[in-house]
Amino acid sequence: MRFGLIDKLAVTPANILDFQVLENICPKNQMVFMDKLYDTKKSNLILLANGCASATIRKNNNKNKNRDLDRWRSKIRMPFEGIFSKLRKRTRYRGKLKVLFENFGLAMCHNLKKAISVPIQNGA
Repeated sequence: MRFGLIDKLAVTPANILDFQVLENICPKNQMVFMDKLYDTKKSNLILLANGCASATIRKNNNKNKNRDLDRWRSKIRMPFEGIFSKLRKRTRYRGKLKVLFENFGLAMCHNLKKAISVPIQNGA
């Protein structure tokens, strides 16, 4: 997340909700910033199983909602949401394999663009 690189992606049919495939893209031992859609018990269990810290923005009806904490989490997520919200929502192709190949290509292009702008540290 520090550099905004994509390291995992999953392609699903349109009738599958994002939080239902969280176990396919969940990293290991990291803090995961997610929106209100992921504020479910199942999502929290998946994060715990992978050793992740949850930074989910809580739903308004959640009794554990902390507005100040959610405001900070939104501020951290904002630069990345700005990038991914501008991507096309539809694909050019039909078929899961073709769509997966298209998204791998888009992710590689995104990472290469980001890698060009990442500053190189001395001694690295």
